Amino acid sequence: MPANLTPDYLAADRKLKEATTPQQKLAALEEMLATIPKHKGTEKMQANLKSRIAKMRTETQRRKGAARARPFYHVEREGAGQIALVGAPNSGKSSILAALSHAMPEIADYPFTTRVPLSGMAAFEDVQIQLVDLPPISTEFSEGWLYAIIRGADGALVVVDLADPDILGSTEQVLKLLEAAHLRLVPPGGPNGKRPPGDLPAIFVPAKLDAPGAREVLEVFREFYGSRLPVLPVSAKQDVNLAELRKTMFGMLNVIRVYSKKPGKKPDLSVPYILRRGTAVLEAAGVVHKDFAERLKYARLWRRGGIEGQMVGRDHALEDGDILELHA
Repeated sequence: MPANLTPDYLAADRKLKEATTPQQKLAALEEMLATIPKHKGTEKMQANLKSRIAKMRTETQRRKGAARARPFYHVEREGAGQIALVGAPNSGKSSILAALSHAMPEIADYPFTTRVPLSGMAAFEDVQIQLVDLPPISTEFSEGWLYAIIRGADGALVVVDLADPDILGSTEQVLKLLEAAHLRLVPPGGPNGKRPPGDLPAIFVPAKLDAPGAREVLEVFREFYGSRLPVLPVSAKQDVNLAELRKTMFGMLNVIRVYSKKPGKKPDLSVPYILRRGTAVLEAAGVVHKDFAERLKYARLWRRGGIEGQMVGRDHALEDGDILELHA
């Protein structure tokens, strides 16, 4: 007997695939059990869901106990990817976090205001990017966990202060401390977005572009450091280049957005599937639903630039914004 799964069930199944925490996975599984059609054809699926829910509840309770023992600097990953805010004391990192997200960091004119990691979600179009504001990079603060968080991020914004009279010296000290911690900052991009292990995509973000004389200082900074990493100046106070910064951060994540389309229906553009750049059709089909990967007959593709429903092979590489119609 066919399962005849409902749209509500399939939507819950999609939530499960996109879940990043045990709590989100448990909620999606419970929603799947509540919306699955109750008949003989789904009895095994119902039993499997109940078993998974029981296991997830046990795991969630165990993690709650473990969470109490987690170190204060632990940052739970969320969203499409994670970008670390890196810089010298009073460089303007917290102001950028506040301008790009709903986080409310403490902002003051004295050094070391930020003592622990603080994360916020920055929106870019239809995705959320996790920004992590960190204690400043300095000889006075050399905790190993600080560099571990940077190393584990998908990219870094090296924030420099255009109001700092010694901006070049402060930048050089930050770079030397990062190098001493075996952090190799590289420009984002590369062939197909691929990079060697250990490289961390990064850009310079000169902050406080609204400060007196900032544009003249910016030209000097570009002359010394512009050939090392891309430079994107911003003003959090006057909202200068913040939209471009959001776009740049998304590009640093090395991911693409792919949307699904049912045959004969309009594409679902509400929530994209977040996939690694270079993902092929067959792999994407498995993310949409495991049955598609096992029984995929063919796929049709819609892409900006003139591709309208073109039949593509299983190994066809997808691009950001692609719309995929799968036929099993």
